[in-house]
Amino acid sequence: MKVLVIGQGGREHALCWKLKNSPSVERVYCAPGNAGTASDATNVDIGATDIERLVKFAKSERIDLTVVGPEASLVAGVVDAFVAANLRVFGPTKKAAELEASKIFSKELMRKANVPTAEYRSFTRHQDAMMYLEEREETPLVVKADGLAAGKGVFVCEDRPQAVEAIKQIMLEQAFGASGSKIVIEECLVGHEASILAIVDGNTILPLEASQDHKRAFDNDNGPNTGGMGAYCPTPIITSELMDEIVEKVLVPTVHFMSIEERPFKGCLYAGIMVTNQGPKVLEFNVRFGDPETQPVLMRLKSDFGLMLKAAADGTLADFGPAEWDPRPAVCVVMAAEGYPGTVKKGAVIRGLDQAAMIDDAKVFHAGTSLQNGKVVADGGRVLGVTALGADFSEAKLRAYQTVKCIRWQGAWCRKDISDRARSYAVASPE
Repeated sequence: MKVLVIGQGGREHALCWKLKNSPSVERVYCAPGNAGTASDATNVDIGATDIERLVKFAKSERIDLTVVGPEASLVAGVVDAFVAANLRVFGPTKKAAELEASKIFSKELMRKANVPTAEYRSFTRHQDAMMYLEEREETPLVVKADGLAAGKGVFVCEDRPQAVEAIKQIMLEQAFGASGSKIVIEECLVGHEASILAIVDGNTILPLEASQDHKRAFDNDNGPNTGGMGAYCPTPIITSELMDEIVEKVLVPTVHFMSIEERPFKGCLYAGIMVTNQGPKVLEFNVRFGDPETQPVLMRLKSDFGLMLKAAADGTLADFGPAEWDPRPAVCVVMAAEGYPGTVKKGAVIRGLDQAAMIDDAKVFHAGTSLQNGKVVADGGRVLGVTALGADFSEAKLRAYQTVKCIRWQGAWCRKDISDRARSYAVASPE
């Protein structure tokens, strides 16, 4: 097959790399791609939401399968356009993508489907949200912008003043533009987070192995929320029994009710799960592969990824069978630019990538990079996702950070504790 991957982040580089190594795939294109995808695919200078040109390219190159990476492309309706042009595409339609595009829609669907999630209220007026805060008992709350906010529109508030400030930033100061015209305020769930990625063809659900993201900017989960500072797979917190419960109580009813709502879901369904004392509850849904969770998950996947995604696009996932996995864990460490998650400095030349590439069982996925005058430069907030396999979590972490040490640019930084939770879970609950 000839495959087109749409997007330009770390997730898309991981998709390109795994597809390139799939026996069923002959050639991979990436639009627009980055400096890393230039090595594992052929970059095409077309923006991820330039739908007309993307369809035209897929037709002219006789692309057999298009895989959509970013949520912005899905919400813009790229899948609808490809379907209308009789082109095979992996990803949800614009109507199905509302599961991520609107927190309010997502919460209402979960209520209808009886999917366990946090108690919530939604607001379209700043005054009503403030009145709600004044009337209720002061407890930790989560304030969320309704629309897409690149993973940054969620505020975990320990008290009322923090919640007031979050509402002001979202609704009055319009920190996220139109995405913050409506908000959700919900109870703050306590427990352990996990990311569940599942391949869905509208009916059949194929869960991938669970992973865990690190959202906070700094070690020991301090600092502001980010798009993700690292991840590891698998996570010991999700046992096989717990995964069965998540499939039964979360994934199956969600996919079923999306069909009832005439928004059949095809693509990657991402459930952010909080494992609480009352069982697993949904924090959020995304309608695409997570970033950076995709990097360690795909490092471990041994099945033919091209055939898996083709089966999902064709509605024949039931015939694909269970996925095969490398038993070794994988750890992904995000290297970020100075200033992230705020304003970042771009243009610094990245050195040491050749040295990093020589380390066995490690892969440097590019997220925010570009090529300038033949050199790789930092061109975003999260710049690289350094990912490694190991016999256990200690070895995988050591190898990932050994690879990180090879790479340098002005202002580069990362968390130092990625995957430490996995080892603490394993110690706390031995098999």
